[in-house]
Amino acid sequence: MSILPDADTFKRLVDGSLRGPGPAAARTLLASLSLPYGLAMAGRNAAYDRGLLTATAAPVPVISVGNLTLGGTGKTPLVAWVVRMLVAGGHRPAVVSRGYGARRGERSDEAAELAVVLPGTMHVADRDRIRGARAAAAAGADVVVLDDGFQHRRLRRNLDIVAIDATDPFGCGRVFPRGLLREPVAGLARAGAVVLTRADAVDAARRADIRAALDRACAGRLPAAWMEADHRPVGLRSAAGDTQPLDLVRGRRVAAFAGIGNPSAFRATLESLGAEVVDFRAFADHHAYGERDAAVLADRAAAVRADLVATTLKDLVKMPRQRLGDVPLLAVEIALQAERGAAALAALVEEACGPPPDRRRNA
Repeated sequence: MSILPDADTFKRLVDGSLRGPGPAAARTLLASLSLPYGLAMAGRNAAYDRGLLTATAAPVPVISVGNLTLGGTGKTPLVAWVVRMLVAGGHRPAVVSRGYGARRGERSDEAAELAVVLPGTMHVADRDRIRGARAAAAAGADVVVLDDGFQHRRLRRNLDIVAIDATDPFGCGRVFPRGLLREPVAGLARAGAVVLTRADAVDAARRADIRAALDRACAGRLPAAWMEADHRPVGLRSAAGDTQPLDLVRGRRVAAFAGIGNPSAFRATLESLGAEVVDFRAFADHHAYGERDAAVLADRAAAVRADLVATTLKDLVKMPRQRLGDVPLLAVEIALQAERGAAALAALVEEACGPPPDRRRNA
């Protein structure tokens, strides 16, 4: 079992919800650690902005999909949406990622999840993403979609798309580890487009407030391309690949678990589907499940007389089981549904990539 705190507990610590002398002392320590991290990030960005460090171009166009905060922004469904749009336009995209959390010889959890939702799409995982992009191009890709690439400035990109979670857009207002920001919000000024994810979780006035606050933080340089997107559950998937309708959880006793950046959002999704969540276990993001985890989860499900166990697709690919004990295990599959601003973003993607190879040859 991981000794790291789950994402919800860490968030409660850094946003001040956890009270008492212990959490207060922890926040003081985290603040002291965030100072050198923030200075290092600022210095690195300044070096790229002023040309002291230069990015390396890939043989093909690169579209980066990233975020400002640690996990949980709905980035993976956005990557899938961009890839599907490219395929529909006649391109041969490949996803390139760092492969964070992968054991030697195995795929990362994001790569395994994308393999389920994007069958047939090439995925290259390499800590050196310049090398990964070159490998993807050599294997026939005409566009690289760089997963989680906003802070990876060594690889030049044609378009930066940044996901901002409407339910927590500012990462507690502080840089990691005192907060959830990977870099200050002002960094959004170098993006080409912003996608407000989980937009349906807040009302129109709140969405407008978020956009205005981000623009102020960027000194009026927030990208004009702004898309709002909902994250909608589309079905229940088993480890064998079978799918079930979402109605299966309505009125049922559900035990759930998740090792993602925003586990509370997953619980809210289950409750919105009418599930009676009788047990919920949050693990650290990228948690590597073992036999002991499976046994504990099975015991918990039995103790609360759960009708089924629900998890995320990202977690199911790391625990590919049909059942936990005697209880069926199913993942809620989430897809991004573009709402406002989709046409503008699609036009930017098309401009960044240019026409697909077939259209170039026929021109």
